[in-house]
Amino acid sequence: MLAQSGLENAARLLGLGFLVLNHSPIVVARVVEGRNLETPTNGRQVIKLDTDWRFWHSFENLDGITYDQLKAYILPCANDFITNPSDHYQRPSSEPNITVQYADKKFDDSNWETVKVPHDWAIKGPFYVGADAPVGGGMGRLPVQGVGWYRRKITVEQGDTDKAIYLDIDGAMSYAIVWLNGKLLGGWPYGYNSFRLDLTPYLLAGKDNQLAIRLDNPMQSSRWNIPTNMFQCTQYPGGGLYRNVWLTKVDKTHVGQSGTYITTEEVSSSSATLNLAVSVDNKANFKRDIHISTDVFKLNLETGKTGPKIASFPRASVSVLPGQSVDSSSSTIVQNPQLWGVWTSQQPSMYIAITKLHVGADDQVIDTYETRFGIRTFDPSSKGLLVNGEHVRIQGVNQHHDLGALGAAFNVRAAERQLEILRDLGVNAIRTSHNPPAPELLDLLDQMGFLVMDEIFDSWEIQKNPNDFHLIFPEWHEADLRSFIRRDRNHPSIYSWSVGNEVGEQFTEADGTAVAQGLVDIVHETDPTRPVTASMNYAKPNMTFPTAFDIISLNYQGEGIRDTPPYSHLPGITTPPLYSAFHSAFPEKLIEGSETASALSSRGTYIFPVTGEISAPINDTSGGNSTTMQVSAYELYTANFGSSADKTFAGQDPYSFVAGEYVWTGFDYLGEPTPYDAARSSYSGIVDLAGFPKDRYYLYQSRWRPDLRTAHILPHWTWPDRLGKVTPVHVFSSADKAELFLNGKSQGYLAREKYSYRFRWDNIVYAPGEVHVVTYKNGKVWAKATVETVGNATSLRLTADQSSISADGEDLAYITVEVIDSKGRVVPHASNNITFDVAGAGELVATDNGDPADLTVFPSKQRKAYSGLALAIVRAKTGEPGPITITASGANLKTGRVVIKAL
Repeated sequence: MLAQSGLENAARLLGLGFLVLNHSPIVVARVVEGRNLETPTNGRQVIKLDTDWRFWHSFENLDGITYDQLKAYILPCANDFITNPSDHYQRPSSEPNITVQYADKKFDDSNWETVKVPHDWAIKGPFYVGADAPVGGGMGRLPVQGVGWYRRKITVEQGDTDKAIYLDIDGAMSYAIVWLNGKLLGGWPYGYNSFRLDLTPYLLAGKDNQLAIRLDNPMQSSRWNIPTNMFQCTQYPGGGLYRNVWLTKVDKTHVGQSGTYITTEEVSSSSATLNLAVSVDNKANFKRDIHISTDVFKLNLETGKTGPKIASFPRASVSVLPGQSVDSSSSTIVQNPQLWGVWTSQQPSMYIAITKLHVGADDQVIDTYETRFGIRTFDPSSKGLLVNGEHVRIQGVNQHHDLGALGAAFNVRAAERQLEILRDLGVNAIRTSHNPPAPELLDLLDQMGFLVMDEIFDSWEIQKNPNDFHLIFPEWHEADLRSFIRRDRNHPSIYSWSVGNEVGEQFTEADGTAVAQGLVDIVHETDPTRPVTASMNYAKPNMTFPTAFDIISLNYQGEGIRDTPPYSHLPGITTPPLYSAFHSAFPEKLIEGSETASALSSRGTYIFPVTGEISAPINDTSGGNSTTMQVSAYELYTANFGSSADKTFAGQDPYSFVAGEYVWTGFDYLGEPTPYDAARSSYSGIVDLAGFPKDRYYLYQSRWRPDLRTAHILPHWTWPDRLGKVTPVHVFSSADKAELFLNGKSQGYLAREKYSYRFRWDNIVYAPGEVHVVTYKNGKVWAKATVETVGNATSLRLTADQSSISADGEDLAYITVEVIDSKGRVVPHASNNITFDVAGAGELVATDNGDPADLTVFPSKQRKAYSGLALAIVRAKTGEPGPITITASGANLKTGRVVIKAL
């Protein structure tokens, strides 16, 4: 698989740990630069800088600063991730000759907004409206553009003067530039990468130190601003310090940034060999003789605590000169390892390696660094993906980085809830489209047993927009790529790296292939254990571009693009189904659909008539309504380049060599509201933006969880304006046969067609009452389902996803509101105005309803129901345990109420 780069003998994809963290409502722990925050250790202190930030934002560049103006001072921050010393950047000997008032320690920021990090400056809105809005639908119609400043004081004790002190930023959107006490430290332009800056030279011990961070989101800075008629892969980027920020204090001789790397080999049920590489940095002005010890413990995923010790690495000794770094390698054997595996058939067992640096005759511990990892094998081949020797089909979805109504500001519980919903669907793999994720998301994916395609770039040298990543690619791609891989390579969930998505270099043959090969070589040097890919929507089997990659990842080409009669009139690429052609050209390589479907729908909304095709493009005469900005939820309609789930299944299922797919997308996301740019969010999710499953959820569940006894009927059966009209009834199920009844009368008995999970009764004439289906498998009853005509809305019913939440100011409760009739049935057409109230130890964070066309700001206490549902997101107040009462009220509706506890 990796033979093209001389890596035939590399260990088959290891299991790896990672770096940073604190506990989520169930168990997530992010180890901040190798240190579990909940466990005191010797020599390393990590402080979360989440509170007491002052924030100011302007749509204009009022400070007059630009990245290009200060680039010479920022580029040296990349040096630790550039392997050739001759390519390192030298910081100018003199400081920049500019005045930066917002970075000055004496600047008065008392009238600035006080915020908590992670923070997204744009998510509170308001939404822009109109065709000439500064930010259109592609970026979510939210005010992401402009310059933002964050200021915060940090205090360093007198006893910290002999330590190295770092600022670690998990993500800042974008072009981050950082000052301390008015002195320019450096920065990092790519908004998705984590980065570290050394504060030590500029800190004043025993005094307040003023930290100032400038961020700049220019317009036309990514493909997200592409003209809407192109409907390419757009996304809401967010703005601000949208991931965690940390202060790390450590001895001047310490384990370096992302400084451990664990690989596994010779893995079996009886034993496994662990290989450990440790990088030791010496920031002291004298040589240090260091002894390195590392013990391996079982990690208890239920409690997040360290379990019994199961192995130790041999102690190693290194001498590190001033200002230098030294690597040390060792190996050990674990007996009877518990393997990390995919949740669908295996268990995600994990371990933790605790590395200590010792000095002196008394063996004093000066640094302790934790690495979480897993032991497992990945074998990607033309037969698919083997995990621990077992064939695992990739049942994946693409996920953008926003968290719906919370925007880009990362929250562990919000991400965990998304994964819980996707896991119930049957999803076992996530593609981080199209950028490095928050570190805590990878922690969740490790602990919940998901596979990961970890992706970094959406463009290379060829632009998708005038101000996108191509402007900084030549100077930053190596540092971005190496730092990304070093940060993430200890995660056992990652089976593949992706270095690009639909890049323009696909079109340039030899030149583009050379760029691709250069990126692949960097990845193989940094992590020789995993394959590398890039997603292709244009490159064909006879082109050179695919030859650079270890895995063939196809965007829409597998099932075909505009290749059937309903799409024949549309402009753009036309591509026949290409799974077989790629397999013939690359018979030894794993082939997967990295983007499939791009089907569209509005949850609970049905538009008539219904196409008789299995897949059709959306327009006003086929499943769409541009006035209401709704797409029919019969789940047969797609973007112009897309395919329905049914067409995608038929394109994959005949070929056993197709390893699986990543559906576009798991959740709706902010931005890219194809086909209606006037909307705020996408229509492509299997789950809507609020986290409510669409009908398509049960179609994929029928395929991905075939042993689950389900039968899902659509549409609902409350149609007062359709009496006597044809109203097709479809049923999603993995059953073999099904019989449908309308008011007790059989409407026919159908056998499920090959490669289909849909039964269609397209000639049903509507009459109020009851629709009932009985499905059969292997001659026996499999599952039954019923939908009824419901009455008028009478009351609101509230349900919380958690009965208690932590009073830490971060944990969240998601409150579902149902508009119900007198018999407790959800009223499917209900769009009542709902007002939320939160009393006690909590506060309302945001509301939503899953309607992409709803431009009500997310923090609003008022929200219309959409297809009978609405959502409230509630947070406990920091340090205030007690009951939280959530109330929802509406005109002529009985008020709903639910009480949860803050602990």
